[in-house]
Amino acid sequence: MLNLNLWVPKPLKLPAQQAESTASGAQMPRPLLRIVILNTKGGCGKSTLATNLAAYYASHDYRTALLDADPQASSLHWLQNRDGAHKAITAINGADRSLRVTRSFQLRVPPGIERLIVDTPAALDSARLQDMTRDADAILIPVLPSDIDIHAVSRCVAELLLAGRVEQRRERVAVIANRVKKNTLVYTKLQRFLSSLGITFAASLRDTQNYVHASEWGLGIHELEAHGADQDALDWEPLVQWLERRHAQTDAAVAAIASAQTATQSTD
Repeated sequence: MLNLNLWVPKPLKLPAQQAESTASGAQMPRPLLRIVILNTKGGCGKSTLATNLAAYYASHDYRTALLDADPQASSLHWLQNRDGAHKAITAINGADRSLRVTRSFQLRVPPGIERLIVDTPAALDSARLQDMTRDADAILIPVLPSDIDIHAVSRCVAELLLAGRVEQRRERVAVIANRVKKNTLVYTKLQRFLSSLGITFAASLRDTQNYVHASEWGLGIHELEAHGADQDALDWEPLVQWLERRHAQTDAAVAAIASAQTATQSTD
């Protein structure tokens, strides 16, 4: 049975999950963190990264939404496999082009969402790259340890820094090595290459069938009860810590701006 909690924007109406939380007197929502996952080359594990991050935050009691902008809809298919025994994740179909509403209205984030994960399509042109990354608090680029993928990610990073106009904010960009076997020459080459980019190398995720099994059941690696899954889950800790530091820095910057504006108004 499908369990796709698809978000459809409706003015002045709270999503069921938030309405229940409000009714039960739950804490106020934490500030939204927008995490965009991209790589202009396909097959690098964007959906694996997106779904596992969404499952991590949901399982840790964050109100989480997963926006799938890829026409292949791999992340939405993963959500269809997710059963009601695990924490709900709100789905946003970012690839469906409806003529009834504007694009910005269709992509609205539900009220109360605290973590938004965006799974992007491959082969983004400059305009869509800017559109996808404009409001991102963090941009994650998964890369496979192969010569072809190393070359492709260098082009992706160049496009992101130039067309995406994040050169002055490259600290919000991180690369994740995906499906790695650490004691190999190509992984060592990947490490050297990523270090040369001057952006954060946030995590290395090992090549294991646990991700395949988790995907089949609509789970994240942190929710999977299987041999070696606990060790796989540990691989995510550096990435989550980096994301939450980014969030803390964003909150501090917003607070500083608000404080400065208040001081300016008080002197006028």
